Amino acid sequence: MNKLKLATVWLGSCSGCHMSFLDLDEWLFELAARVDLVYSPFADVKEYPEGVDLVLVEGAVANEDNLELIKSVRDRSKILVSFGDCAVTGNVTAMRNLVGDTESVLQRCYQEAADIQNQIPHEPEIVPTLLDQVQPVHTVVTVDLYLPGCPPDAQRIREALESLLAVGIPKLTGEQIRFG
Repeated sequence: MNKLKLATVWLGSCSGCHMSFLDLDEWLFELAARVDLVYSPFADVKEYPEGVDLVLVEGAVANEDNLELIKSVRDRSKILVSFGDCAVTGNVTAMRNLVGDTESVLQRCYQEAADIQNQIPHEPEIVPTLLDQVQPVHTVVTVDLYLPGCPPDAQRIREALESLLAVGIPKLTGEQIRFG
């Protein structure tokens, strides 16, 4: 039996959605019997693979690395689930937008609020190049399903995954569904 290829992605956010995913506890063993986790903060995989059936995307698009990754995720995935309020609306991550443009954000964080070494780092490996505005996922790529919540609770995550597994991924491609 071919298992469904599942991925989870963490963009600009607090990681609460992934922590809620881990709250699935024993059901994770059932899920593992039905899917192959091919990319995730929980797995040591450096490049997003081709042919992913289902991906849960947590977080907003906040920097150039996020932008590059989400475009790759969309190109290589059948079903993309906007997972949690940061991915759905920008939520807490997008509060940065209120400070102003990228330079204003960096100045506020690294100079005005700094106790020591008040300088803006310019090495992209330390601080990826920020986008001028944080954006929810659907403003950058097509989203197939929305799973709101800050974070969505484990039961809602389980219900969404069980529904998707029961219906079958190829049947859902191109439809938009909201869980919750």
